[in-house]
Amino acid sequence: MEVKKYIEENEGRFLEELFSLIRIPSISAKSEHKADLIACAERWKTLLLEAGADKAEIMPSSGNPLVYAEKFVDENAKTILIYSHYDVMPAEPLELWNSNPFEPIVKDDRIWARGADDDKGQAMIQVKAFEYVVKNGLLKNNIKFIFEGEEEIGSPSINAFLKEHKELLKADIILVSDTSMLSADLPSLTTGLRGLAYWQVEVTGPNRDLHSGHFGGAVANPINVLCEMIAKMTDEDGRITIPGFYDDVEELSKEERDMIAAIPFDEDGYKKAIGVKALRGEKGYATLERNSCRPSFDVCGIWGGYIQEGSKTVLPSKAYAKVSCRLVAHQEHNKISKMFEEYFTSIAPDCVEVKVTPTHGGEGYVCPITLPAYKAAEKGFEKAFGKKPLAVRRGGSIPIISDFEKILGVKTILMGFGLESDAIHSPNENFRLDIFRKGIEAVVEFHKNFE
Repeated sequence: MEVKKYIEENEGRFLEELFSLIRIPSISAKSEHKADLIACAERWKTLLLEAGADKAEIMPSSGNPLVYAEKFVDENAKTILIYSHYDVMPAEPLELWNSNPFEPIVKDDRIWARGADDDKGQAMIQVKAFEYVVKNGLLKNNIKFIFEGEEEIGSPSINAFLKEHKELLKADIILVSDTSMLSADLPSLTTGLRGLAYWQVEVTGPNRDLHSGHFGGAVANPINVLCEMIAKMTDEDGRITIPGFYDDVEELSKEERDMIAAIPFDEDGYKKAIGVKALRGEKGYATLERNSCRPSFDVCGIWGGYIQEGSKTVLPSKAYAKVSCRLVAHQEHNKISKMFEEYFTSIAPDCVEVKVTPTHGGEGYVCPITLPAYKAAEKGFEKAFGKKPLAVRRGGSIPIISDFEKILGVKTILMGFGLESDAIHSPNENFRLDIFRKGIEAVVEFHKNFE
């Protein structure tokens, strides 16, 4: 049966199966949802078996369980490992949702719910494409699935799981649908992701909060000092000032810069959409280079002192901040983490004490566009969307992708179908039904062309 007809005839079932997953609030960030995470894993196990897997099982880890499934075709065939995650972000603030985030609805040809895109909807694209090629005798490669339940909290358990089950997860290529396209009319394949290093810093001055009238001007204010230190982290050209920070940064080739420059980009529309009058970043680079191929430093949160209603003339004892760096290919997050800690501590004046606590991080990733699997993905997009996809790098991070390469020695194809308008991680997350259908068609075509 032709794939479009198969999707049309089975769409009601596809959606109800997806909705059965969405209704389970598998929120990894909240310990009270532990049972929901297990229930979601069990539901995926059932759906993978129904889709045609030879076997599926729930596998324990040091954290939430993983779902493993496989379909064996031939020992001489190539093996595709399909990765996804079944956990979702918290839905708060709930008052900003137009409907119940865990009771999916279809409105305006979109699915509205938490997980509609990230990543239950996109994972369902992979599973339904698999179902189609199995039922129509088109599967020519061995297929393995690994779905985790901790991606939204940084995948703390999967690194050890990969090392423990390296032989089980052996594959020729990994396929992931957890990224986005430039637009519905401008399909794209993600060829690079930035890495991440994240810290919490604590600056301590006096041994207690002080009266700002009695001590102000004579004792260092930790909040003032913290702000001064943060200001020193970048120079007037927008470059990060940590000594040696750029030593391992991969410079873009002229060919890649030309490719990025060819991506349609409305800078005025970009500014208008986020409500700013001007953009700012590293000198000498375009906006689409700055937010995808260059490192960055950001303060993600800062607090201290009195922040309640009214006034309190206090000189606080402590100040805190959460800060991060987005990293690029070849920058090791552990190395950068130590460099930041040493530098940030070194620029602290004697009037305060500084404590830096690394929290989490991961490496960046680059996918060669010459890989046979990449070419197969290109053909998939071209078949489904009617045009060849652009190759683009993205500014976000998926740390597990670099772990796949380091531990399993396998490259990953990032075949994502999300859109900016899908509002992932935000209230009113949604997923377009036409993209859901085209995604299935594109992945089916990938399976036909990869060999």
